[in-house]
Amino acid sequence: MALLRYESQVRAPLVAGDKDYHQVTEDICRPVETRPTKAWWIGFSISVLVLIFGIVSVTMEVTYGVGQWNLNKTIGWGWDITNFVWWIGIGHAGTLISAILLLFRQGWRTGVNRAAEAMTIFAVICAGQFPIWHMGRVWDAFFVFPYPNTRGPLWVNFNSPLLWDVFAISTYFTVSLLFWYSGLIPDVATLRDRAKLKWRKLFYGIAAFGWTGSTKHWQRHEALSLVLAGLATPLVLSVHTIVSFDFATSVVPGWHTTIFPPYFVAGAIFSGFAMVQTLLVVTRKVLALEEYITIEHIDVMNKIIVLTGSIVGIAYLTELFIAWYGGNAFEWHAFKENRLNLASPYGWAYWIMMGCNVLSPQIFWFRKMRRNLFVTFFMSILVNIGMWFERFVIIVTSIYREYLPSAWSTYYSPTIWEVGFYMGTFGLFFTCYFLFAKFFPVIALAEIKHILKKNGENFKEKMGELESETVEEFAEKHGHDHGA
Repeated sequence: MALLRYESQVRAPLVAGDKDYHQVTEDICRPVETRPTKAWWIGFSISVLVLIFGIVSVTMEVTYGVGQWNLNKTIGWGWDITNFVWWIGIGHAGTLISAILLLFRQGWRTGVNRAAEAMTIFAVICAGQFPIWHMGRVWDAFFVFPYPNTRGPLWVNFNSPLLWDVFAISTYFTVSLLFWYSGLIPDVATLRDRAKLKWRKLFYGIAAFGWTGSTKHWQRHEALSLVLAGLATPLVLSVHTIVSFDFATSVVPGWHTTIFPPYFVAGAIFSGFAMVQTLLVVTRKVLALEEYITIEHIDVMNKIIVLTGSIVGIAYLTELFIAWYGGNAFEWHAFKENRLNLASPYGWAYWIMMGCNVLSPQIFWFRKMRRNLFVTFFMSILVNIGMWFERFVIIVTSIYREYLPSAWSTYYSPTIWEVGFYMGTFGLFFTCYFLFAKFFPVIALAEIKHILKKNGENFKEKMGELESETVEEFAEKHGHDHGA
């Protein structure tokens, strides 16, 4: 009879190497406490320069109006709304990893959740800017908020998708920020206690909110984490569902489809996990955290990518089938002539989308490919290129040729300021991520310690040795009476 075990020996360890609690603290705090490397300075400087280009682009748009973009009467939404939906999708993986996997007690989330949560916050900050600047008269942006005013009967239009987005994004951002920061407090307290410089002690002391690590503090921390996870879980479904309503509630061919909400959510998780992979493959190498962000983490996330990629593929085929089977001539024309037809102005974009999102992730059915870092990094970028094209195809190919041929638009291409705005959000995203990685632990220190005793490599080996002993051998070895 084998001894009872609490962790499957089949699953690979989530913390590699012979680690104890002190070594975990040293490894994870080291990148924060040491001086920035040359690579960090190069990456940070490039990010800031790209951010400056974005600020210049937005300044041009605000100064001279939306006419600086290549939008026209037919194509009222172009790169700006494409990029808005894309960035919102990027932010989905963080909340999913944090909230849903916490509720399901998935131990593998602990190595990746902190970076994913930070990524969510930065992505939502990037996304929220696009609808604001798209308004044109950005100084009137406060009109979208429902607050008591003295402007007579002028109230916000609750039928407007823009207002739905405001509520969805602000709620999503607030809960994600609370989730990220509340999880950070124990780790910040560790940095406070280890700090030698006065400014670091002050900074982390204020950020830690007086955390002492007492039993009462841990109980409250656990309760708060579960409450926020419960609040955040519906948001994973609701935010991108509401974003999809921007399109699905209209009568535009190519948008007027009920499959949008679930397929937008699956696509968001798909692109979000791809971005997590992009960041973590680089982060684990640069910060020497390979023993905490292991190949096992990469493997599990690639499984989710191939699952959600397959769901997205089914959604694409369902869209096509319903467009044909539904008998709506306008709907079928939008798919047959504007998307499927490679000779049409945007046919190439549709097939890039299909290749990147449906065909390429199927390589992850093979275990060897899922565990290959080069393939993972390349595929993570390819997936997000494909997901960007998905949003571009949905928006532009649906509205550049609608019902009346007399209103058909010429070929749409972005101006330098549209491209600059998009590049600027990348600059903002990576500037925030570099600062986060320098001043806070990119791995949840307290959570890694929590799973160390059952998921660490050395503890798994000891458990394996114990399991190989019978109860009688164990009792004899330790001088106990078996009957006791």
